[in-house]
Amino acid sequence: MHVRTLTGGIAAALLMSMPLLSGQAVAADAPSGARPLAAATVLTYDASGSAEFRSAVDRGAAIWNESVEGVEMRPAASGQRANIRILADNGWPRAYTTSLGNGTVYIGRQAVDQGYNTVRISSHELGHILGLPDRKPGPCSSLMSGSTAGVACTNPYPNAAEKSEVEGNFGNAAASPSEAPARLPVLVRD
Repeated sequence: MHVRTLTGGIAAALLMSMPLLSGQAVAADAPSGARPLAAATVLTYDASGSAEFRSAVDRGAAIWNESVEGVEMRPAASGQRANIRILADNGWPRAYTTSLGNGTVYIGRQAVDQGYNTVRISSHELGHILGLPDRKPGPCSSLMSGSTAGVACTNPYPNAAEKSEVEGNFGNAAASPSEAPARLPVLVRD
C-alpha cells in the first residue's frame, strides 16, 4: 500500500507539472475554505533626515514588514511625497501622527545617549504611526512599553497583541498559516 501511495503521488506530481513543462502556465486555486487577504497598505517613509540613525530606521521598518501582513513600509522614491517623515534631533524620541499611517518620527539623541537601543526606538516610534499607543509601564516583551523596559531591553519586535492591533488598524486580520494564500497586489496610500 505504501508503494501504491508513493507511486500515485509521483504520478499526480508529474501530471500537474505537464502544463508547466509544455510552456503553459496554470493558476493554482486557493485551498478550499481559505480566506483571501486584502492587499497590504503601503506606507512610504522618508528617512533622509534621520542622520546616523538611517540603518536603525530601515531595520525598524523591516521588522514591522516581517511582523504584519496588512501594512508594508517602503522607502519613498526620490521626489515622492512620503507618508512618514523621520528626523534625528537632540531631544527625546517621539512621533506625531496626522492620521493612521501618516506623521513625523523623531529619533532623539537624548535616549540614545542614555543607552537605549536605536532599532527598538525606531520600531517603537513607527508603532505609533501604525496606531499603537504607549503601554507604560511594561515589560521588555512589549515594544510599546518603550523606555519603561529599561536600557538593557533591546527587543525591537512587537508582541502578538501589538501585531494583532496593527492588523486590525489596517483592516487585514492575519490569517492562520494554514489559510494564508499567496500575497496579492499592494495598494499605495498617498
